[in-house]
Amino acid sequence: MTAIKFAWSALGGDPAHLARLTSVVREGALEARLPVRELARACVGACALAAAELAARRAGLAEVPGVRVDDGAVAAAFHSERHLLVDGRAPAVFAPLSRFWRTADGWVRTHANYPHHRARLLGALDLPADASVETVAARLAECSAPAVEEAVHGAGGLAVALRTPKEWQAHEQAAEVAARPLVERERPTTAPARVLAPLDPAAAPVLPAAGLRVLDLTRVLAGPVATRTLALLGAQVLRLDAPWLPELPDQHADTGFGKHSATLDLTAGRATFEELLATADVVVTGYRPGALDRFGLAPEALFARRPGLVVAQVSAWGAYGPWGGRRGFDSLVQVATGIAATEGSAEEPGALPAQALDHGTGYLLAAAVLRALTEQSYEGGGRFVRLALARTARWLTDGIRPAHATGAPYEGPDAWLAETDSPLGRLRYALPPVSFTGGPADWARPAVPWGSDSARWR
Repeated sequence: MTAIKFAWSALGGDPAHLARLTSVVREGALEARLPVRELARACVGACALAAAELAARRAGLAEVPGVRVDDGAVAAAFHSERHLLVDGRAPAVFAPLSRFWRTADGWVRTHANYPHHRARLLGALDLPADASVETVAARLAECSAPAVEEAVHGAGGLAVALRTPKEWQAHEQAAEVAARPLVERERPTTAPARVLAPLDPAAAPVLPAAGLRVLDLTRVLAGPVATRTLALLGAQVLRLDAPWLPELPDQHADTGFGKHSATLDLTAGRATFEELLATADVVVTGYRPGALDRFGLAPEALFARRPGLVVAQVSAWGAYGPWGGRRGFDSLVQVATGIAATEGSAEEPGALPAQALDHGTGYLLAAAVLRALTEQSYEGGGRFVRLALARTARWLTDGIRPAHATGAPYEGPDAWLAETDSPLGRLRYALPPVSFTGGPADWARPAVPWGSDSARWR
């Protein structure tokens, strides 16, 4: 089964719609040992097809509009955080302590982009807050990688020991991940069929998610990519962040196109959140499993208040198994699942050419939401969808065969970059790769500063 067929099947899509999709192959795009290009193309293609399907449903079209997936657009979008410029300034992608380190028995990778993660890492290593890269390297060189992994996790930080594919397959979490589908889909409640306002098929562009309200409680990077895509397709997306939880401004800008951004204390502002939820259509969460449950945001609690809701969750390791409650990021999942070993050499670990687990899972998450909305328009009921970066990693390493189709060479991202003025300054950014006949080619509004909007629907 090809990658796009597998992804579309995992989403519950009608296989007949696949005939509406065409691909533009560009050799050299997202080049890697693993079939990253095929994964990226499939994730974006499935998302575009889900958008076209919903557009056809709402506009009363006889057939699903044609979908075109261009490897060049996909490659540019999968590097969107690297292509962003703010008034000509390039963002810093990784902090100095977010990197590979050699240990006494192998390698470990840490993630310390946020101040609180840096502090927890240094605390676990019993180092001062101003410890240099050289000091951290010397300390880790004396340690066992598995011991560092556990010590940093115990301190609430992020570090993962390098594993080979065989070592990961022997891990209990790998078995839990392998037992789940790529896209977990449930219908936990009954509710009337969703009545979606019809769209004018002659309108330009056709926005399949127009009129829908999305509460975005996500961070880094898969969840924000998903909600950015829903905003492209016409949804009103309101991202909510805790006012005390630091965010990286450039990262927020990259994934903030088309959205509103507000801060809200989910304890003191509970009444405000309930007002927002009362008319929301979709809730997307991207925190570690269980982290938001105390705020009444567990799926079952949300469905009790809104039986016809679509709830979408994404996490690093999945909501199950011994690592189900752990924090994680794309770079760390690559290290644990054998990807870094596969892409590296005998001398040092490697990495995928993009944060493909984050981006790919993000487009799949958006596709799952769109498919849930289409299903609801026929069948009713609440919908719960869940994805995990580790499950996407398994698909990449053990589920996709490299394609041998030939095409024009990939000559760089310039054709898929654009510029716009914004409240943040002049932005250069990657255009969206999700494309179907009559659909949007760009977001309706640029990114706004973090927390600059009020917590209300427009």
